[in-house]
Formats: sequence, structure tokens, C-alpha cells
Amino acid sequence: MFKKSIPSLFTITNLVLGMAAMGLSAHRHVADAALLVVIGMVLDGFDGRVARWLHAESAFGRELDSLSDIVTFGAAPAFIMYQTILQYEGWLGIAVGLLFPVCGALRLARFNVEHRTTRYFVGLPITAAGGILATMALYRNLLAYDAVVLPLAMVLLSLLMVSTVRYPNFKKIGFPKSAIVMVPLLAILVYLLFRFHHAVVNRLIFIPLAVYALYGVWRIVRRTHRGKDSETGIAESHSK
Repeated sequence: MFKKSIPSLFTITNLVLGMAAMGLSAHRHVADAALLVVIGMVLDGFDGRVARWLHAESAFGRELDSLSDIVTFGAAPAFIMYQTILQYEGWLGIAVGLLFPVCGALRLARFNVEHRTTRYFVGLPITAAGGILATMALYRNLLAYDAVVLPLAMVLLSLLMVSTVRYPNFKKIGFPKSAIVMVPLLAILVYLLFRFHHAVVNRLIFIPLAVYALYGVWRIVRRTHRGKDSETGIAESHSK
């Protein structure tokens, strides 16, 4: 019985980290809050694998995972960004802050009803979007026009979550069952890594996550460009 509860313990820990991140953000500890979201990403990447390794997959676990995700990667990053910059933008800041978790909830709902196991995600996963948003908040005062750039980037992340752009599903990359022993070691490594200067490390983590999100933007641009080329080709063929 305990074995079947292990994946849920990962998920609940993820949920607790999300709530703790909001508490830290409320007290202006933005770097610490972003760190908890990043650790939540690590746990989220393992709970499903652990469930499969232990043959403990269940509908309850999937629902709990979605509820945890909307807190840790939807509400918490949005609150971090609100505390960082959106609170100074009036009603517009409130609207942008609400848009992100709403789109995240829509993204999760769509994923839950698809019932398909594929090697790609449709729309930017909320885990990646939340990690990007939480670490992106640390770039305030490092970017020109950050009061404009950061909210616009937040809106873009929100729209990418509910888009139909396909993203690679790295959760389908296989690992041996023996890798489960690496989970506590990885947690210790993350703690030691972020013990000093973790704001700098968080900013570095933002880079690969941002590249992953921009992959979807590139696919949209390429698809649009191909569509225009096709229309041009058809128009030229009709004119001959």
C-alpha cells in the first residue's frame, strides 16, 4: 500500500512547494520562490516515472498531479511576477496576472481529456511555462523596458499554452528503474547548487526553458511562411 503512495508523495511535495513559493514571494524573496518552482519541476518530472516504475499509476494520481500543477506552475509563477512587476501596472497588471493561470488550467484540462500518449505535447506544457515565468522574474532591472517586456512575454507564454503548437515530450525518454535512487541525490545536488548565488543559477535555468518555448514560436512562423508560399504558388499557377 505504501508503495502505491510514493508517487502521490512526490506530487503533494510539489504542491507544497508551490504554496511555499507564493508565501516567499509575498515577503519579497523572489529568488527563493523561483528556486522552489524549479525544484517542483524536478519533482513533476519524476512522479509519473516513479508511478510507472512501481506500477502505481491511477486516475487519482493523475487528477492530483493536475491540481498540483495549476498551483505550482500556474498560480505561483503568476503571483511571483505580480509581486515583481505587475502590481505596478494597475488593472492591466491584474488582467495579465490572471490570464496566465487561466490559460494554464485550460491547457491542463485539454491534456486530461485527450487520452493520447504521444511523443509531443500540444501547446506549451504548463510545467515549462511556469518555470520560465518564475525565473524570468529575476531578470527585472536587467532588461531594458522590463515593465513592458516581461508582461508581454507573460502574455506570449499564456497564448503558447493554449495554442496547437507541438512541443517535444521529454517525459517519454526512458530511464532505467535503478535511476529512482538518483531522486534524493538529485534533490541534495539541487540544494547545494542553489545554496549560494541561486539567483544567478535561476537566470541560467531560464535560458534552456526559454529556448524550448521559442521553439513553438519558430514553428508558428515557419508554418505561416509556408502557408503564404503555398498561396503564392497557387495564385501563380492560376495566373498562367
